[in-house]
Amino acid sequence: MSGATARTEPRRATAQESDGRSSLDRKFARLGWGFATPALLVVLAITLFPIAFSVAMSLSHVTVSADGFQLSGTTGEHYELLLRSDRWRHALVFTVLYTIGTVVAELVLGTLIALVLEQLSGGRGWMMALLLLPWAMITVVSAQLWAYMYNGVYGVLTALTEALTGTPFQFLGTPTPAVLSMAAADVWKTTPFVAIIVLAGLMMLPSDVVEAARVDGANAWTAFWKVRLPLLRPALVIAVLFRILQAFGIFDLPFVLTGGGPGDATESLALLGWQVMFTNLDFGPGAAVAASTAALVLVGCLIFLRAFKARVGDEETQA
Repeated sequence: MSGATARTEPRRATAQESDGRSSLDRKFARLGWGFATPALLVVLAITLFPIAFSVAMSLSHVTVSADGFQLSGTTGEHYELLLRSDRWRHALVFTVLYTIGTVVAELVLGTLIALVLEQLSGGRGWMMALLLLPWAMITVVSAQLWAYMYNGVYGVLTALTEALTGTPFQFLGTPTPAVLSMAAADVWKTTPFVAIIVLAGLMMLPSDVVEAARVDGANAWTAFWKVRLPLLRPALVIAVLFRILQAFGIFDLPFVLTGGGPGDATESLALLGWQVMFTNLDFGPGAAVAASTAALVLVGCLIFLRAFKARVGDEETQA
């Protein structure tokens, strides 16, 4: 070749080879669906049947006998009762405000904790393990722990306030402190979950983009707010969606910590549905509370996702 270095062009796949690979991919896909289908059917059966039965109960006259549940007729009076119920409206307002407040607090604190963990050069694994302990704890156990600390007679926090002020503070005795105390317990438990998701997002960010911003003269705050935070949005959206689903359907924390009290100050929609269905044995109205709660959660998540996509679309258009 007259001394010149020979360069071999990459061999292009023939049409026959491409067809063979695509056929093999389809076989693997069918095999994967074959393995996954039984599990998917079980999950769908476990999930869809209770939802369908609950919706049917909420739209029917329900009677209970030795033969079980009997549904008769079709009616919307259970939902009419909800709309006229002051108790349901109060539970709805409380649940919405509680969800917004706790999710915002957890998002801010979780992001700050993730930023601190990102800067650790050693011991990050141990810190993450310690951080996950509250989140890994069963909510009922966590709520009972906080109930002991909030107890007006022998609670640690009550004794601390008495030592500092001379008067024991009743954390769960009046509406506003009870709401804030329950929110604090929730934030303590679930902030680690948000922090881990945000930390995972931070570790996946391209370092060259941040370095380029710093070379251009951006300080740490500007680099975070203008560069890193927009890139973190997918992780933040995942964290917010999970927390909306959990916070809007909260049941175990108020059930154990306050029982919905004092009065109905901390009564969530899920707790209201349980009390109506299993304490009052009003299965139709209780099912209506559950179905309406699920619908509200779905609508809220869809609105959040649509707003997020619209925001991203506007920024891409401006760019």
